[in-house]
Amino acid sequence: MTQAQAVTSTAERHWAGIIADGVFKVALGAGLAIGATRLDAPLGVPGWLLVTAGLALLIGGGIELRYVRGRPARTCIRLMIGYDGGWALATLAGLLVAWQGGTAGGEVWLGYQVVAPLVLAALLVAAAPARPGAAPTAG
Repeated sequence: MTQAQAVTSTAERHWAGIIADGVFKVALGAGLAIGATRLDAPLGVPGWLLVTAGLALLIGGGIELRYVRGRPARTCIRLMIGYDGGWALATLAGLLVAWQGGTAGGEVWLGYQVVAPLVLAALLVAAAPARPGAAPTAG
């Protein structure tokens, strides 16, 4: 494999991961919105919050998919790392609240799902576009 083939292969894997991230957000959003009436009791949250989180994820994931080739891979990956790091912290915070006997664990986690995808989408829209004709870079 030549160096050019290795770079192309790496860039293709990064783009595939970025697309998969957007698809996951859209699927999770649809699942939350559609399943709100079944998930509200187990998560201990109102159905409207599940629908709101679902819509935010659908919007955020859709924008991510729309801009995936229009923004540098490095920008997309950095935003995804920030989003996923926050997701992990929100999940941990929600679990800690629940383990302490609190009832707001679901609200903490879903609150992040409402805000973070919209922030990621706004940052992605505001990011500088990829240079026309430039090879995708992810490093």
